[in-house]
Amino acid sequence: MRIWPGASWMQRHQIVLYLIAIVFGAVLGLQVSSVRPSLEASINPFLGLLLYATFLSLPLTKLLESFRDLRFMVALGLVNFVLVPVVVFILTRFIADDQALLYGVLLVLLAPCIDYVIVFAGLAGGDSTRLLAATPLLLLLQVLLVPAYMFLIAGPETLALIDPETFLRALLGLIVVPFIAAFLTQVLMKRFTFAVRISSWADYLMVPLMMGTLLTVVGSQFYAVASQFQNLATAIALFVVFVAVMAAISTAVGKLFHLETAPLRAVTFSGVTRNSLVVLPLALALPPELSLASAVVVSQTLVELVGMLVLIQLVPRFVTAKSGINDHKGLI
Repeated sequence: MRIWPGASWMQRHQIVLYLIAIVFGAVLGLQVSSVRPSLEASINPFLGLLLYATFLSLPLTKLLESFRDLRFMVALGLVNFVLVPVVVFILTRFIADDQALLYGVLLVLLAPCIDYVIVFAGLAGGDSTRLLAATPLLLLLQVLLVPAYMFLIAGPETLALIDPETFLRALLGLIVVPFIAAFLTQVLMKRFTFAVRISSWADYLMVPLMMGTLLTVVGSQFYAVASQFQNLATAIALFVVFVAVMAAISTAVGKLFHLETAPLRAVTFSGVTRNSLVVLPLALALPPELSLASAVVVSQTLVELVGMLVLIQLVPRFVTAKSGINDHKGLI
């Protein structure tokens, strides 16, 4: 059986490299305790550069054109900002009395992924171009809505626990600054050769930057996950359920909107993948009594990556537009 049938040679090798980075990070974090602080300090620089490279691959100077596919955008918004919060609310009733678990789960599950979802969707034959175009919208909406949903689900004390300075620093350093830098680079590309070279190098550096991000995140946090596995077991079980439930729900929504096969698969992956790498700095900034929240976020990353390997096998076989149109012809 061919592994990752919808993937190109380059995409298959990318995912192998990501797995190598994760395994190496886990071994390093478990065996060499002295490197954990340095790895943790490296998370934000790697993330900032990764998001800069990601934004640079987007047509930022033509953002309005990305909203022309209204059905795809509405389906994506419905899945991530209406249905996901409902599923998350139901799932978190099992951990509502444990604040550290609750805040960690809410932070990571309420925020849709904007980076490696593009790679995984492409591996399964999904429309990675549309996902790239939707990234600014997903990013803007999660910045606005995640705090509001946390307030509604966990109560007003949630906002008091999130340090505004840390939140703004993460928002500026990891999102706003890389976004503006990428936008300016694209503007300068029209007049200066050096900007074109930067853009070309950013394409080549995407895989190393993702590997570095995964290595630093896993390496700095895996020991905490392994040593507190018993406390994290319930959250890990919820993450497994989330992957299965959202894969089914996202696919159903895409079919109801009569999306073609590639956009349909993109919606499926977007509904499952979460923005764990970007929200981790927020979890790390929570008070000491909620320190388990960062381990919760990392455990979600590990569960999700395993889930992605399963989905890139199953989605090309079972998620197609033909069945969606036939099954739901009378619903719309």
